[in-house]
Amino acid sequence: MALNNLTIKGAKPKDKKYRLPDANGLYLEITPSGGKLWRMKYRYAGKEKLLSFGRFPDISLKDAREFKNEAKKLLANGIDPSETKKALKQKKLDSVKNNFEAVAREWIDKNKEKWSTSNTTRVTARLERLVIPFIGKKGISTITAPDLLNVIQRIEQTGTIYTAHKVLQNCGQVFRYAMATARTNTDPTTALKGALPVVKPSHHASITDPKKIGALLRAINGYDGTYTTQCALKLAPLVIVRPGELRHAEWHEIDIDKAEWRIPAAKMKMKSVHIVPLSKQALTILNLLYSVTGTGKYIFPGVRSTDRPMSENTINAGLRRLGYTKEEMTGHGFRSMASTLLNEQGWHWDAIERQLAHAERNSIRAAYNYAEHMPERIRMMQHWADYLEGLANGADIISIHSKS
Repeated sequence: MALNNLTIKGAKPKDKKYRLPDANGLYLEITPSGGKLWRMKYRYAGKEKLLSFGRFPDISLKDAREFKNEAKKLLANGIDPSETKKALKQKKLDSVKNNFEAVAREWIDKNKEKWSTSNTTRVTARLERLVIPFIGKKGISTITAPDLLNVIQRIEQTGTIYTAHKVLQNCGQVFRYAMATARTNTDPTTALKGALPVVKPSHHASITDPKKIGALLRAINGYDGTYTTQCALKLAPLVIVRPGELRHAEWHEIDIDKAEWRIPAAKMKMKSVHIVPLSKQALTILNLLYSVTGTGKYIFPGVRSTDRPMSENTINAGLRRLGYTKEEMTGHGFRSMASTLLNEQGWHWDAIERQLAHAERNSIRAAYNYAEHMPERIRMMQHWADYLEGLANGADIISIHSKS
């Protein structure tokens, strides 16, 4: 007698599993635990075999009968439905194994032993944040140059051309690994040569390699010139203001309780008030320096007169004293350093731009938005200080920002 839904729903478990037959080999198996499993008994090449269709109610009676009919058609054509099912399952597994995300993670895993921890983290973060969400599930052999161009242009539109080039480079490495492991025949990145603007060399020389940054910070910590110059060199990478804004800093602009430095509009290039969130590390430097210059107007007074700020050449002269040429690093380069790495680490582009006090297209709006993105800027500046401290201590790390 054929099954119906009422009979199926009313079936109770027993001490041993038992069957409720439907028709043409299809039956429902009731397990002692109460499970209801669709099975089909059939013969192929003279042998009795069993095919599973899934669990009721996930697979309805109607669905089970349709699966049975499809299996019967295969049998009528001399095909074993169990082998067909296995082949389809393997194809699905192969599809997952060969999508961009799987190949990229395999490539990273193969290389991480010879990479530094920081490089592994940077490459992984780039791909996880900027590529995998868009093409990660696509079979790597199906990804075309236009597919990849859409991904790269998405990054380009944020203004981070350097990062776009690095992502394209990493994608090329993933595709070449896929070619070497016989999972694709093409590398679409080769067709995108010239698709991105050339990264313009920074007018102000800067260091962006984390290991070299660590070496620079350790050199600054060992600076043997004047104490105020050493403090200026220590503070410059923590506040990422323009050198002129740093040397003109006055003590009354600092609010220790609020942990902020509020620079008046008259001192800013964009003629708009600018707020610099002060990290714990920056506050430590200022507190120590206060005992030296705190009775005067300027945080960094000149050598000849405390009524004037330090010379505009002091920061760069300090870097030269440390052995860094003008082609390697400048006082302005601390801003380029922060911009490059904070963008790579995933901080909101607008927050970075606002903290760097870059030009606002609408000058009226600029006069009122000096505190824009402030909560994120506060978190970002403390993160940046912690990151630099880690590099200075020789830690092989990179902190990746994530929203939470």
